[in-house]
Amino acid sequence: MSSDFAIKVTNVGKNYQIYDRPHHRLLQMLPGNRRQWFRDFWALQDVSFSIGKGETVGIIGRNGSGKSTLLQMICGTLTPTTGSIEVNGRVAALLELGAGFNPEFTGRENVYMAASLYGLSKEETNAKMADIIAFADIAAFMEQPVKTYSSGMYVRLAFAVIAHVDADILVVDEALAVGDAFFTQKCIRFLRDFMQTGTVLFVSHDTAAIVNLCSKAVLLSQGKIAETGTPKEVTEHYLATLYAADQDVTGVSRKQDGQEEASEALADVKPDAAGFGTGDAKILGVRLLGQDGEPLTYVMGGEDVMLDIRCAVYRDIVGPIIGFQFKDRLGQVIFSDNTFLAYRDDPQQVAAGTELTARFEFQLPFLPSGDYSISPAIAEGTQEAHIQHHWLHDAMIVRVHAASACMGLIGVPMKRVSLRQATDRKS
Repeated sequence: MSSDFAIKVTNVGKNYQIYDRPHHRLLQMLPGNRRQWFRDFWALQDVSFSIGKGETVGIIGRNGSGKSTLLQMICGTLTPTTGSIEVNGRVAALLELGAGFNPEFTGRENVYMAASLYGLSKEETNAKMADIIAFADIAAFMEQPVKTYSSGMYVRLAFAVIAHVDADILVVDEALAVGDAFFTQKCIRFLRDFMQTGTVLFVSHDTAAIVNLCSKAVLLSQGKIAETGTPKEVTEHYLATLYAADQDVTGVSRKQDGQEEASEALADVKPDAAGFGTGDAKILGVRLLGQDGEPLTYVMGGEDVMLDIRCAVYRDIVGPIIGFQFKDRLGQVIFSDNTFLAYRDDPQQVAAGTELTARFEFQLPFLPSGDYSISPAIAEGTQEAHIQHHWLHDAMIVRVHAASACMGLIGVPMKRVSLRQATDRKS
């Protein structure tokens, strides 16, 4: 087996036979039967990719896209119908809630059972038991059956086990979604340490987690690979598919009969900016202005600025929502806002052929020096239920210069910094 990869998936497919009635299974097995009583359902089809040692790869996709099926085949709990999967190293997996533990066993008994499945002897598990219990932080419940555990307690114990079995590859499927904030941060710290030497396959619907943790991402759609690339590119594609599933979302070059396309002189967005939406409205321009109304070539943290987003409306709409995301170079959203709350009690009616401009006035946070992007959007409806007319990825790049040192995602201006010394009065 080659040592260049941790996981290699080659032309993998998984087929299930679907029967409409229970007795059709029996009819299918009868001797001399010439009729096919089932229909084929391919949960995965022709999936190929490889993961190098030390890589952290995110798998993302809508429910039913085949993510969990793929992970189960990589972990060996399912067998591919077609193709092959090669795994180089010990795999520890945290799949759907409920997998791997016996609900009648106590927490301690399940630790022994799970560790043995990963190849640890009872003596090795005994040596790690104290660390596992400390990581899970549920010592008071270790002698109770896990069927009495909450979902959070269950995940705590399951994650604690895979964190201590000396695995080469970790497979994590949406496990952190049910943990509390303190435990989630503990898991993230562990994952970041593990990523220094190990391989991680991470599945989540949280695009921010994919962007933040992964070096590469794979988008699954209807059982096939739709895209493989950087986390930023793949999550943007995934976001577009979410809207496309429920709306007539394509490009935004659409115009109504008798209307001319907006003048190129007005379009100051990036010429190659990618986007999606129904096309019933379109982002024309994005400008970042100083308090004097002049466009800014760069901005400083803490500076008062104005952001203008200009849109063309191609059909009558009620309740337009114009908003934006301000993202760093990794695609992480630093902050965002929109017009919905300002006009929630007085939805605007906008006629076709109107040009609509939203202005946001705010103080820019203190940010590390570098390039940032602004992604604007125009929709119609409410925060909870809306139609996306145009979402434009990275329409504008903003250069930020830090006025002072900023070591995190944002800097917080200190009102006062002081040192106080006290002498030892006993001396």
